[in-house]
Amino acid sequence: MKGVHERKRTTYGRQAPRLSSLRDLSVTYEGHSESVVTRPPDLSTHGMFINTRRDLPEGAVLNVRFRLGHSDVEISARAEVRYCLPGVGVGVEFIDISPEAVRAIEVELGANRAHRT
Repeated sequence: MKGVHERKRTTYGRQAPRLSSLRDLSVTYEGHSESVVTRPPDLSTHGMFINTRRDLPEGAVLNVRFRLGHSDVEISARAEVRYCLPGVGVGVEFIDISPEAVRAIEVELGANRAHRT
């Protein structure tokens, strides 16, 4: 799935439900050799907020790889930085992610909601 997704706001002002149960997150800045140091992110099917002290410019392209906490499915995607909160993290939108990866995230979000009720 490539490009910008059409979205609707949820009750809490978010564009999609979020999940923060991930493991083995790896983020690299395309065109640079170093990895980006991160803490657990906030994930949706459209993108994620990555907690990092590293300031990245809007439009920077990142390669992200992680495992979903419940299903252990590995996800690899390209993402573009949409905004940066200096010293806090960056909000990224997936620009190249497989339909299978999106479905796995949707299933994980559903499982996460079921565990909270």
